Amino acid sequence: MDKRYFFAFGIGAASLALGILVVRMIGLGPGLPELPPVQNDPPGISDNLSGPYTHKNLTVYLVHGKNQMSGETPLTLEEAMERGLVVVHETSSVNELEIENISKSDEVFVQAGDIVKGGRQDRVLAVDLIVPAHSGRMPLDAFCVEHGRWTARGNESTSEFASSTEIIPSKELKLAAKHSKSQQEVWDSVEKAQGGLSAAANTNVASNVSRSSLQLSLENEDVRTNSREYVEALRSIINGKDDVIGFVFAINGEINSADTYGSPELFAKLWPKLLKAAAIEAVARSYRSKDSDSVDVGDVRDFMTEAESARLKEERSITGRIKMLTRESKDVILIESLDSESDGWLHRNYLTR
Repeated sequence: MDKRYFFAFGIGAASLALGILVVRMIGLGPGLPELPPVQNDPPGISDNLSGPYTHKNLTVYLVHGKNQMSGETPLTLEEAMERGLVVVHETSSVNELEIENISKSDEVFVQAGDIVKGGRQDRVLAVDLIVPAHSGRMPLDAFCVEHGRWTARGNESTSEFASSTEIIPSKELKLAAKHSKSQQEVWDSVEKAQGGLSAAANTNVASNVSRSSLQLSLENEDVRTNSREYVEALRSIINGKDDVIGFVFAINGEINSADTYGSPELFAKLWPKLLKAAAIEAVARSYRSKDSDSVDVGDVRDFMTEAESARLKEERSITGRIKMLTRESKDVILIESLDSESDGWLHRNYLTR
């Protein structure tokens, strides 16, 4: 074959390709294969939902995803305090504590919303944090959830905190502590939560030991009994599922909030505490509504997608390793913590306004 053949062949191939393109552009040629759509962004985690799982007025969807955290799964604050590996120190400053990890090898995950019991007054922690082994004392933002006490309660230490078994159980409290960052709003939300639990239990759940203590109200036997039914009905929904990274829940037919994590193992550790808080909130709101129908999966997807694509409102460095971002739209808020030593986000908290 000579050069003229190759030249003619090339001209013919180019003409054929141009012809196909023109046919596509004017809408002819129905038998031609479709070009695949261009994907500018990977699918969001809101595409990976299972459920609904419903008990009375509480509906739960599970969020599935891949592990994004490197290394060993950290201990939760509750685990570390139970083992005596972490000390949360009172500083006599209402809005700042100190945390110290004395473990030789284990890191500890602190979650915004964890309640620490003891000190001069119970506190809710306001930031996500990874506390490294042998950390020394690190500052820790907090808000009071026990208005009025500033002395020892019973035999508790006023210099350290004894435990962290609960997480704040209302959307209003989460917004006050994590978004508004207002101590007055936190106190108001504690009072509102106690009022809802008292109405649901048909008794005053405030403790005679310290009537303003949210922690002691959550330990009330009527509150525990009422929420236990929800927990027992729903706690096993993650069994046999090793890719669950979070959950979304709705109360009385309205989406409330969601939490997702960078690791299925971390979520599994936190699940009992998270479910208990959701159950307590459902109890507190149960007197307002009868049992509700399941929330539609499309609404859940829209809620999460809107939050993930919302405008960045705030970016805050907690430590050299942890950064927290806040995204907001008119209807939803996303508070996200990033770990520079992992491949992605550490924790995401989605909230309806």
